[in-house]
Amino acid sequence: HNFNPCHNRYGVDLYFLDRFPAAARPFYTMPAPDDPDYSNSYDIFLRGEEICSGAQRIHDPSMLEEAIAAKGVAVGPALSTYIESMRYGMPPHGGAGIGLERLVFLYLNLDNVRKASMFPRDPNRCSP
Repeated sequence: HNFNPCHNRYGVDLYFLDRFPAAARPFYTMPAPDDPDYSNSYDIFLRGEEICSGAQRIHDPSMLEEAIAAKGVAVGPALSTYIESMRYGMPPHGGAGIGLERLVFLYLNLDNVRKASMFPRDPNRCSP
């Protein structure tokens, strides 16, 4: 039984979701150039499970300060240093985080993600 809506509708197991609403992303995510209600961000799904999330980050210090204020985030010493470093020049950049254990779990069609982890964690296991 396949619970992947994209597989059921389009016959695909791997798909990308692009341009998330800006309100659903962190303050440092770059807004879409044509509509600030959306962001330059994406998630990659395999068999209905998110395996990667990524985005372009704001690289302009003034724009970052505005985004921080709009989200109501407090600017402490660490964030102040981050913003200040951008005043010396920051190229456009982005990043992505892949869930390697999720990817292995789905690729091997395992019945539990903990089987894809060398040291799985749960409420009853906090050390190897």
